[in-house]
Amino acid sequence: MDKAEHFRQTVRNKLKFKLFMLKELPSAFFSGIDVTEITEEKAVVRIPFKFLTKNPFKSMYFASQAMAAELATGILALSQISGRNPKVSMLVFDMNAHFSKKARTAVNFTCKNGKEIKAAVEKTVKTGEGVTVEAKSVGIDKEGDVVSEFTFIWTFKAKNKKAS
Repeated sequence: MDKAEHFRQTVRNKLKFKLFMLKELPSAFFSGIDVTEITEEKAVVRIPFKFLTKNPFKSMYFASQAMAAELATGILALSQISGRNPKVSMLVFDMNAHFSKKARTAVNFTCKNGKEIKAAVEKTVKTGEGVTVEAKSVGIDKEGDVVSEFTFIWTFKAKNKKAS
């Protein structure tokens, strides 16, 4: 099993992933975000509609949606950089959002750009140059309506190996 699949297996283990989030992403942990599906090509992240994710207007706070949307793209990126040699850094370079309906239920964010993310990581490892990739995350409520769409530009850069 390659390192990316090993990472995805860890994400699929609910207890291990909850502990990871508590340590690395405490805001996501306390908001109740959950990765409901992860493959090499796709990730689905669910964010509940509850006290910690809502705003005074009885809908989901835009920042809560952004956090879940980013995780849908970022978890695919994390799986690709996990255990790489040389190590690869990743950073959100830009983000764009469009809101089409008030989110008043749990929302599932889906990103289907896993192949593009993998290619970007492989390119930076091969060339040593920084590489950017666009990843889209679409949020759908319980009624099946699109409530928001986010586009993230991720940058990846292979870190230089230090001479021993």
